[in-house]
Amino acid sequence: MAQTFTLSIGDAAPDFNLPATDGNHYSLNDFQDAKTLVVFFTCNHCPFVVGSNELTRVTAERYAEKGVRFVGINANSVNTKPEDSFEHMVAHMEEHQFPWTYLRDESQEVALAYGALRTPHFYVFNEDRKLVYTGRGVDQPRDVSKMTVNDLDNALSELTSGQEITVKMTNPIGCNVKWDGKDAHWMPAEACDLV
Repeated sequence: MAQTFTLSIGDAAPDFNLPATDGNHYSLNDFQDAKTLVVFFTCNHCPFVVGSNELTRVTAERYAEKGVRFVGINANSVNTKPEDSFEHMVAHMEEHQFPWTYLRDESQEVALAYGALRTPHFYVFNEDRKLVYTGRGVDQPRDVSKMTVNDLDNALSELTSGQEITVKMTNPIGCNVKWDGKDAHWMPAEACDLV
């Protein structure tokens, strides 16, 4: 389980300063009121994202009253996927009204700092902004009707009720992040499975 590319359990949340679809810029500090912060790397087009977005919405809404905030970050290269442009992100949020802040990581520096492997890839941080869960949302993100495990919901349920998180790390399931200047399926050499 030796991996250096992506954040490890217990690591601090890397800061960011990114533009959002609502016209504002956000840094980590802007979410300090959240008892739990879920940062997830996502996009507009990936079938694994599209297939599970509504379930992610349900999860975000379910835990909002327990102080959980969701932040989606799209780091995909528009040279690889033009539909992941900021303009398309704005239109996407206007259409779907998702209950999270949707940020654009044009330089991909934030995706590298977090070690984002796929879309979607979830990172759950506790009140001290230490990583307590990383990986997939569910085991069948492309078709949630076939889902048997909702790891994100399980982690949030345990965390918000003061329990130890049973499963802290899973492999994210989805399309790989589209790195600029690289083939659509390229991943950094040091990127590997988490478990």
